[in-house]
Amino acid sequence: MSDKLIDVVAGGLQLVDLGRQLRVGMPQSPNHPQFWHTLPRRHGDVIRADGGSAANDMITTGTHVGTHIDALAHVSQDGKLFGGADAGASCLGGKYVEHGVHTIAPMIRRGILLDVPGYLGLPDLEGGYEITVADLQGTLQKQGTALESGDVALIRSGWGKKFAEGTAYVGGASGVPGISEDGATWLASQGIHAAGADTIAFERLAPGGGHAQLPAHRVFLVENGIYIVEALDLEELAAKAIHEFTFVLVPLNIFGATGSPVRPLAVVPA
Repeated sequence: MSDKLIDVVAGGLQLVDLGRQLRVGMPQSPNHPQFWHTLPRRHGDVIRADGGSAANDMITTGTHVGTHIDALAHVSQDGKLFGGADAGASCLGGKYVEHGVHTIAPMIRRGILLDVPGYLGLPDLEGGYEITVADLQGTLQKQGTALESGDVALIRSGWGKKFAEGTAYVGGASGVPGISEDGATWLASQGIHAAGADTIAFERLAPGGGHAQLPAHRVFLVENGIYIVEALDLEELAAKAIHEFTFVLVPLNIFGATGSPVRPLAVVPA
């Protein structure tokens, strides 16, 4: 059994861990502060009279590294956040009081995996590949699944296999596969609550284009109030052909933050 799949015997359920392990030096967007972990005190640094010792930790991190969720405050368009909120006025004392990550309710929702390479008969998609509306619709049809209002749609490109390779996952020169504005608009029309992907920026990054334009973020976060989850590990779900599940996600309750590291779970019958 994979170490990503955890039995919950008493409840007759299995949990599939969709989150990445947080490690110093892991690949991330160059636009965000890196994750750092250190031990200010190690065993033996201070020893009590009875011989006991304790170690402790300190971490510093951006909120958009590793597997994480984007709050609606993360992106503005023409000075406006979702619902027409003023992006400047929403930031009070250095905190996004309106649409910060503290406003995201814990999620226990129906999740749908859209395994696009599986539909196309490929192990993974190439860098810069645009996942079209036809790809999304064809994937759902082949899997025998359908999106419903309030669902969480998770899009697999296969690019997540490159996470362990570091810079290859960032995809600067190669680009990164993902949906475009058209794909985001179609998904939003299905009434989804959140969307996620196994890539660093969720949407398609053109070869050599970096993060210069992110139209799907605008469509989801600003125009429709749909949350985005990035850098998911979707390989276990795809390998076991688990296309429908209960999706569980709880952001850190950080007041006024634009995002939060998360450890999402897919819950399926044992």
